Amino acid sequence: MPPTTDEALIEAVRRCDDQVASEIYDRLFGAIDQTLYRVIGQRGPDHDDLVQQAFEQVITTLSRHAFARLCSLKTWASRVATNVGLNALRSRRRERTVIDRTWELDHDLEPSAGRDPQRALDSRAQLTQVRTLLGEMKRDQVEVLLLHDVMGHDLAEIALMLRVSMPAAQSRLFRGRRELRRRLEECGLRPERGES
Repeated sequence: MPPTTDEALIEAVRRCDDQVASEIYDRLFGAIDQTLYRVIGQRGPDHDDLVQQAFEQVITTLSRHAFARLCSLKTWASRVATNVGLNALRSRRRERTVIDRTWELDHDLEPSAGRDPQRALDSRAQLTQVRTLLGEMKRDQVEVLLLHDVMGHDLAEIALMLRVSMPAAQSRLFRGRRELRRRLEECGLRPERGES
């Protein structure tokens, strides 16, 4: 039996057809899971909740006829998951907790053979700091930066997803890269040559 098309799945969701739930999950889980992992940097204790939030937003968007169908369903799910991940980063920044979330990461690290454990810890700390900086930046710039530089989508596809012009997407990417570079330099983290 040939796989159901995106169009057929979308129409089934709009008809509230419960038969497609597992097929939508199977089709989109990989894109949502990988996107959240790339944005957040780990599959922590709240990862499953974030995946669930992303699926809820995808289904809500489809049910309300808000998906413009300018890109594939997987690409759209990646964008939704990017937003969920960014919201989680921002919410973590606002949290006032006693427990440092990075402690869990640093204590789970087991050095690979031949790998310098201190360098691995330093890299992990820098990556956590970059994620924190991204959580403080303007959402439209970070969104394009993540979709392009982390997820590998091209500018034309991003422009379609965000419903903006190509020059607007390119401008957001340029401004996002410039702002991230400025913030990295303020923190004493210098991007390597060739990085944005």
